Amino acid sequence: MNINDLKLNNKRKKRKTIGRGGKKGTYSGRGNKGQKARSGGNVNPLFEGGRSTLVDHMKKKRGFTSRKAKKVIVKFSELAKKFENGAKITVEDLVKNNLVKKVDAPRGVKILGPADGKTKFAFEEKIFLSKSVEKK
Repeated sequence: MNINDLKLNNKRKKRKTIGRGGKKGTYSGRGNKGQKARSGGNVNPLFEGGRSTLVDHMKKKRGFTSRKAKKVIVKFSELAKKFENGAKITVEDLVKNNLVKKVDAPRGVKILGPADGKTKFAFEEKIFLSKSVEKK
């Protein structure tokens, strides 16, 4: 047998036509009656037959959620343990002393009090301070 002896089976199956125009018949796959059987009739894809939709069942979250990330909070008392009195503190120093994670550092850092009057630190401009810490 050679390649030129092979024959392709190109015979197409003749489509069976029913009724006028041969478009499957009277109901044309629409079924009997109902909204979807009518011309131009369709149902909203989100409609679930009258029951509460999935969206309605979800928990409703009230209020406002900011997309901006909150700052990392560091207690003043922890600074007093890790740093000497009068030290200049930067964000990098806080990361080195494991007070702030390296991943969280870009969010910003805020120091919260209460600050005792004895220990004093100089902070980098990027570090935010609470009012009580700023006064001391």
